[in-house]
Amino acid sequence: MRNALLVAQREFAENAKTKGFWIGLFLFPVIILAGIKVPQFLEEKAVPTRAFVLVDESAEFGEVVDLAMDRAHNRRVMEALSKYAQKNAKGDLSAAGTEGAGLDLESIPADIETMIREMVDSNPEAIDAFIENGGMAFALSQMSGYLKEGAPEFEEPRRKYMRIELADSLEVPPEMPFADIVDSLRPALTGSSLDVEGAENGLFALALIPNDILEHLKRPGIASMMAIGGDYRGIEYWSTNLADTSLRDTIRRAVDGEVRRREYIARNVDAKTVHDIEHTSAPFSSLDPSKAEGEEVVSMADTIRQWAPAGFVYLLWIALMSTVQMLLNNTVEEKSNRIIEVLLSSVTPWELMWGKLIGIAGIGLTMLSTWLISLVSILAYFSGPEAMIATQIYDVIREGGLMPLFMIYFFAGYMLYAGIFLAIGSMCSTIKEAQNFMGPVMIIMMVPIFTMMFIPRDPNGTLATILSWIPLYTPFVMMNRAAADPPMFELVGTSVLLFVSIIATLWLSGKIFKTAILRTGQPPKLRQLVSWLRG
Repeated sequence: MRNALLVAQREFAENAKTKGFWIGLFLFPVIILAGIKVPQFLEEKAVPTRAFVLVDESAEFGEVVDLAMDRAHNRRVMEALSKYAQKNAKGDLSAAGTEGAGLDLESIPADIETMIREMVDSNPEAIDAFIENGGMAFALSQMSGYLKEGAPEFEEPRRKYMRIELADSLEVPPEMPFADIVDSLRPALTGSSLDVEGAENGLFALALIPNDILEHLKRPGIASMMAIGGDYRGIEYWSTNLADTSLRDTIRRAVDGEVRRREYIARNVDAKTVHDIEHTSAPFSSLDPSKAEGEEVVSMADTIRQWAPAGFVYLLWIALMSTVQMLLNNTVEEKSNRIIEVLLSSVTPWELMWGKLIGIAGIGLTMLSTWLISLVSILAYFSGPEAMIATQIYDVIREGGLMPLFMIYFFAGYMLYAGIFLAIGSMCSTIKEAQNFMGPVMIIMMVPIFTMMFIPRDPNGTLATILSWIPLYTPFVMMNRAAADPPMFELVGTSVLLFVSIIATLWLSGKIFKTAILRTGQPPKLRQLVSWLRG
């Protein structure tokens, strides 16, 4: 055993010196950080304000579209203000009073944080209230007394879209056919720049509203839908960007909202009454019957706890893939370089095999620990929702019992797959040869990823139950089912079967390793491999 530990120490030290180890160690937190910051950067800095033209022949919808765009921008402003307040506040804003602050308590909540949070609402009236009360300038003035010293200046998010007027050379005359408008603006729509401020990067989109749009409204019923028919396109939205649909959807919702408002008036229906009715709902609570009395209400922590095993499964898969491939590559490399022969002069094949297994396991544990710590630390660095999620994840890891279970299944899965990959590495002299054997194993290992998001929805269903009893999938599936408290007989039975499979795999792998590790030439055929296992 002492020799095996010495080999393990050597394996750990040799792999810890490689660039691949350090890249793998820090790549995960970099990806997490980039996943949070890059979209923010692209949203706020990298993507320029996009220019669009709206031609409204009906002269009925231009103002409502402008209002909708203004609401969309101010919604982003309020979201940014909320994060800014949480990040730069002296303390708990909810504990701060408002005496002498000069707040209009009839329209603005007394609490600054609550004011911002309530204004960031899907209700357009909340956005309008924010604008009417002075918008960003007013909110910042109210926050000033609650911000810590040295707080950076608030930076207003740039507008995503800006409606522009056409240049004189491209001015659309009255009654100009839509086809001619499109033809005149096609160069700008396909990338050419416009001699208009704010449209240096060309025209993002063109929206055309015909003068008879109110005569061709789509109403419930097949007859109404068929009556429109023909070549009538209705509102035309022209853009080469098919992925970003936010502008298109905003224009569509704004026009539809105005159409419905006019319908209310035409039918003598009070629009406010309709709005109030549509936003009236019955109180609804989600409760968990397995929780103690008085604590049955499902919280965000409960939801995170339910889905946390799926995240652990993904982390488990990444860790196993990284470590077992590292084990295989090292074995093949040392065999091709004849380092194995030197090592076997001092230790037995079994000691060498176990040393490799233990050493690479240490590498995997180091990577996992770093990933978990960095994940929680990165999330905790950010204020607002990210910090709250980080707290919940930490509580789940600390109190939910998932961490010990995760470590158990990591070691079990590692031993099972490491035995397979070690046997493959011992049979092959080059990575190219090893890839031929790795293909089927990699296909098998992809199954947990495909089922990762389905199993939590039916953790004790047929699919989950069947996969749990397949040893190659047991670590992943049982980890995924952890939050659902699977039946005890399944937990015990699958664990026993997994343990027996590990012993059998390592025993068979050891026999192959002992015979093949010093063998050169082509990998063995199936008949020869069977003879090794029998011998």
